[in-house]
Amino acid sequence: MTDPAPAARPRLAYHLTEGSGPAIVFLPGYASDMTGTKALALEAWAAASGRAFLRFDYGGCGASEGAFEDQSLADWRDDALAMIDHAVAGPVVLVGSSMGGWLMLLAALARPGRVAALVGVAPAPDFTDWGFSQDEKMYLLQHGRLERANPYGPQPTVYTRRFWQSGEANRLMHGPIAFDGPVRFVQGQADPDVPWHRTVALAGLIRSPHVQTWLVKDGDHRLSREDDIALLIRAVEDVVP
Repeated sequence: MTDPAPAARPRLAYHLTEGSGPAIVFLPGYASDMTGTKALALEAWAAASGRAFLRFDYGGCGASEGAFEDQSLADWRDDALAMIDHAVAGPVVLVGSSMGGWLMLLAALARPGRVAALVGVAPAPDFTDWGFSQDEKMYLLQHGRLERANPYGPQPTVYTRRFWQSGEANRLMHGPIAFDGPVRFVQGQADPDVPWHRTVALAGLIRSPHVQTWLVKDGDHRLSREDDIALLIRAVEDVVP
């Protein structure tokens, strides 16, 4: 299924499971798509529980239209907002994985009347700042494009100057984050990509008192093992009415 995006954006592929609300919306990580282990596991749980669930691909990713290297963080935030505005009705619970955790926070700030709760899996807000060395930042600015070896697949991971600059313009961890609903973070302490102490610091910045951070001592970045998935489902159950 594809949804008409705003005029300047590609059409977005998505899959909606009908059910009771609030609708649970899954936001994938960087260069990921809606067919990942966590998204499909949550969809199966939602279907068995009779809950509405939406998974989708950002522009330039997966089955959505557009070229990946033309996209920015703000573009993908707008894609998430388009899904909230047009694909589902009523309150939503956002579940963001890695970069999706950054986007869910931006979406919650942009749609305070719609976003009821948040669940972040190794959330990575501001990673354009702390996730790149100074040499890499300079290379991106000078050359416009950076490739890194991809530990999760054969093709390198590509970052563009457009994406990086958009990320820098949308950093959040410089002060309080004005969200008042329940929040659960699931974070591996053996995560090589998102240091667990950053997630603890993020929890402290969110204004809501209803924030919990669940640490998995041997958990990696993907948190896609059977026990990790069970913990994610428990986190979602914890915040939905």
